[in-house]
Amino acid sequence: MIIMAPVLLILLGATEILQADLLPDDKISLLPPVNFTIKVTGLAQVLLRWEPNPDQEQRNVNLEYQVKINAPKEDDYETRITESKCVTILHKGFSASVRTILQNDHSLLASSWASAELHAPPGSPGTSVVNLTCTTNTTADNYSHLRPYQVSLHCTWLVGTDAPEDTQYFLYYRYGSWTEECQEYSKDSMGRNIACWFPRTFIHSRGRDWLAVLVNGSSKHSAIKPFDQLFALHAIGKDEHKPLRQWFLIVLMATICFILLILLLICRICHLWIKLFPPIPAPKSNIKDLFVTANYEKAGSVETEIEVISYIEKPGVETLEDSVF
Repeated sequence: MIIMAPVLLILLGATEILQADLLPDDKISLLPPVNFTIKVTGLAQVLLRWEPNPDQEQRNVNLEYQVKINAPKEDDYETRITESKCVTILHKGFSASVRTILQNDHSLLASSWASAELHAPPGSPGTSVVNLTCTTNTTADNYSHLRPYQVSLHCTWLVGTDAPEDTQYFLYYRYGSWTEECQEYSKDSMGRNIACWFPRTFIHSRGRDWLAVLVNGSSKHSAIKPFDQLFALHAIGKDEHKPLRQWFLIVLMATICFILLILLLICRICHLWIKLFPPIPAPKSNIKDLFVTANYEKAGSVETEIEVISYIEKPGVETLEDSVF
C-alpha cells in the first residue's frame, strides 16, 4: 500500500495535466495569422490566403478563423481552412481582415486582426460606363443532348459623362471558370461601343453561379476607369423554349386525341357503335308478363263496354237533335 500511493499520485497528476491540455484555457494567447494576401483570380473574383502564426502556442484545441470583408460591401464569416474565395465587384477596391478565434461553450477568444487591401484600379473619374444592363435569352439547342438549352447574352451601357470622344469600350463576361471577350458590338454616332451581343455563351440556363461582367476602355487623352458588375441569372430577362423533341411529343399527343375524337363522331353518325357493341337483352320475368297480360285483358273489356253504351245511346241523341230543330 505504501508503494502504490506514490504511483496513484503520479497517475492523478498526469490526468489533470492531460485534461488541462484538452480543455480550452481562458488564459491562452491567440496570435493573428501571418502572410495574409489577396489575389485577383478572375473577373470580380479574389482569393484570400493566410498562414497560421508560427509562434502560436500549440494545444489540443481546434482553432478557427474569422474573415471580415471591409469593402466594397461588409460581410463576415468563419472557416477552418486557411484560404477563402470571394466573388465581388473590384472597381471600387477591396479590403478584408482575418483573425484567429477559439470558441467554447462559454466564451469566444480572438486574436487581433491581420488586414490586406486591393486598391481601386486607376482611371479618371467620370470615364467609366454607366447604366450597364445585361439580359439573357434561352433557346432550344436541338443539336446538343448534354445541354438542351443555348443562352445568349446582350449588354448595353452609356458612355461616361467625362469620357473623351475617342474613348472605346470593351466588354468581358465570366461565368464559372469561363471568361470570354465580346466580338459583336453596336456603336453610337461617334463610333464608340455602347452594346455587346454574344449569340452563344458558356452560361448554364439553370445555373446558380454569378454572372460577372467587366467593361474597360482606352483613350489617347486619359485613362478610362473600368467598371464591373454582378448579375443573378434569375433576375435578368430568360425566355425558355422547349426542345424540339418535347414539342414533337406534345404535337403527337394532340394529333392522337384529335383522331380519336373524329373516329368517335363518325361512329355515332353511322350507328357503328350499336352494331359493334349491341345492347345485351335483359332476362324475361314471368311475373312481369303475367301482370302485363292481366292489364291487357282488363283494358279490352272496358273498351267493349264503352262501345256498346255509345251504340245504344246514339239514336236517342239523333232524335233529340231532330226535335230541337
